[in-house]
Amino acid sequence: MKQILDGAALGRAIRRLAHEIEERNGGLEGVALVGIRTRGVVVAERLREVFREQSGTEVPLGILDITLYRDDILSCDALVKGTQIDFPIGGKTLVLCDDVLYTGRTVRAAISAVMSLSSTLGRPDRIQLLEMVDRGHRELPFRADFIGKNLPTSSSEKVFVRFRETDGEDGVYLSDGSDKTE
Repeated sequence: MKQILDGAALGRAIRRLAHEIEERNGGLEGVALVGIRTRGVVVAERLREVFREQSGTEVPLGILDITLYRDDILSCDALVKGTQIDFPIGGKTLVLCDDVLYTGRTVRAAISAVMSLSSTLGRPDRIQLLEMVDRGHRELPFRADFIGKNLPTSSSEKVFVRFRETDGEDGVYLSDGSDKTE
């Protein structure tokens, strides 16, 4: 497995992404972060911490479970951990955070999940997509608004974004698909 970004480079990418979010949205007023379980939650939490450190702004953060909205997982095999969004999303700019953009199926499921919440939490004004790594090979027509690293890959390769909170280390790795390690 080849390391693409070490922990320091991953941290710099997150800080850069935080600046891009603030710049593109003319500040953080009305912006909320929503992390897609599991590693997207870590991305959102780290972005929130950068906002807190750099501007003292407390950006709302939610957790989105897309399990029941996936079209590639049988619902009887699905482990649902639950969505936790405890603020109104109506009128906000939601920044959906995830680790790797590949086929686009996760994005489709996430948008469906967010829109299903609109009857109780309101309809967001805008949804933006933030991905730590865009590896190409889209099956659905989505592109990220914010990208930590563009990493062209072959379809047989695998990309792993690892975080201390979930994996014990920070880094982005590329595997040729032959090793069984994640």
